[in-house]
Amino acid sequence: MSDEFQDIARRFRPLTFGAPEALELMDDAAVIPSRSGFDLVVTKDALVEGVHFLSGERPDRVARKLLRTNLSDLAAKGAEPYGCFLAVSWPPHYDAEARDQFAKVLGEDLSHFGLSLFGGDTTSTPGPLTLSLTALGWVPQGQMVRRKGARIGDDLMVTGTIGDGYLGLLAAQGRLAMLTPEQNLALEERYHHPRPRLGLGQALRAHATACADVSDGLAADAGHIAAASAVGLRIDLEQVPMSAAASAWLELQDDPVAARLALVTGGDDYELVFTVPPDQREALVADAAVLGIDVTLIGKVVSGSGVTLSWRGAVQNISALGYQHRQ
Repeated sequence: MSDEFQDIARRFRPLTFGAPEALELMDDAAVIPSRSGFDLVVTKDALVEGVHFLSGERPDRVARKLLRTNLSDLAAKGAEPYGCFLAVSWPPHYDAEARDQFAKVLGEDLSHFGLSLFGGDTTSTPGPLTLSLTALGWVPQGQMVRRKGARIGDDLMVTGTIGDGYLGLLAAQGRLAMLTPEQNLALEERYHHPRPRLGLGQALRAHATACADVSDGLAADAGHIAAASAVGLRIDLEQVPMSAAASAWLELQDDPVAARLALVTGGDDYELVFTVPPDQREALVADAAVLGIDVTLIGKVVSGSGVTLSWRGAVQNISALGYQHRQ
């Protein structure tokens, strides 16, 4: 059995891609240079087996989800990915082959998104697989898009489709037998492999007033914008975009309004919800179209506080807006 430092050198040093900041992972630290005219954006997320992903999940899926959920946070800030730090606590059931697969696929995704690994730590644990990744990104000085900034009268918009993450988890658990194998596969793909909307950064910086990534649920994450901006938000449920697979699921539900509420509160979509002045909306839509990203108008910034969910003008009452992190 090799020791920790041998494992780091073999599995993770290649993931630095020779970045000088990483110091070959030999110094238990990294050196981050300044970049003139830019701010460094730092975000951190943790994943725990059996909480944030299914117990016994494939190593490649865990690696991709860990990186991409963090990159979704950078995307919401309009930031360009730069590098990351990784901490992993390996449980006994994660053998050498699983660890190698995790490192291999993480390296592939880091390369795809243009990041280098700058450092981190590895430990052992008797408990579940536990991972934490700190992602760094650059944004032009003073231009980071915050949750705070939405103004009354702004339009509320979202990228992509909503509800696929929630349904993807059900599909992965074998609970969507009413859908076709192709539909199940499409939903599982969305759950296992988030698609961080990094390309939209410049358009968000130019046009959006506030933004959040959709991790805990569309309604909950819109609520973060409302709270930070001290405004109210109205989401028109009939306008929320759904994928073909989610639409097929909706058609099979006895209560379509309750089903839509489940989709907008389910989480794991990793799309972006943002506000934009009405006179800037067309320009942002055009910029997104060039990138092949669909954006949809789903509501409005209004006076008051919190999030109002509306179905064809009728306000819907629910107990929770999305996933709640219990401490």
